[in-house]
Amino acid sequence: MSYPGEREDQAARFGTEAFFASIGRAFVAMCAVIPVLFLIEAIDVGLGAGRLDVAGGIIPHRIDGLDGIIFSPFLHAGWDHLYGNSIPLILVGTFALAGGTRRFLWSTLVIVLVSGFGVWIIGDPSSVVVGASGVVFGYLGLLFARGFVERSWWNLGVAAFIGLLYWYQLYNVLPTDQPISWQGHLLGLLGGVVSAILFRRRRPRPTPALYGPGSTLTDL
Repeated sequence: MSYPGEREDQAARFGTEAFFASIGRAFVAMCAVIPVLFLIEAIDVGLGAGRLDVAGGIIPHRIDGLDGIIFSPFLHAGWDHLYGNSIPLILVGTFALAGGTRRFLWSTLVIVLVSGFGVWIIGDPSSVVVGASGVVFGYLGLLFARGFVERSWWNLGVAAFIGLLYWYQLYNVLPTDQPISWQGHLLGLLGGVVSAILFRRRRPRPTPALYGPGSTLTDL
């Protein structure tokens, strides 16, 4: 499947100067997102009673909770929740973004929609779901699946390393008694896998020779 801007998203080869430059730019961009999340949380704390969380979170099974699919990744249930998501978001987001800006944005949209709609459909109707962890798991799934569909060992290696680094978080894709939306984590992971397949980078086809073995030119 092709997508808008596919040609502009051709990433540099691993280990080249251009590759590390793209990692650096992606890191700066992801770091710039974090202060925005902290500002939003500060406003929520200032308003009190989690008003932004209730107004912008996903409320499963309720029509007035559908808008939370878009807004909930920007909201968090307290500072500890935000701290816990910030570093993983920077790490996985950096490598996901380094693979190309446009397909990063398209992948993010798919992850947010798959995770959000899934939570709205199968989540606890008595809960209000907020947080960027569904997106974090989505980027992790994206990198892991991209390693297979594009035969990119560095994507696979990064996903495996981050997965090992935060192995305790991976348990959160399974049902738990804790107040954690495992549905959002699991479906975010699935959304990342779907994104890797939909927006995979196509390998350039070799140009056939005009003459000699393998020639496509026919004499009449």
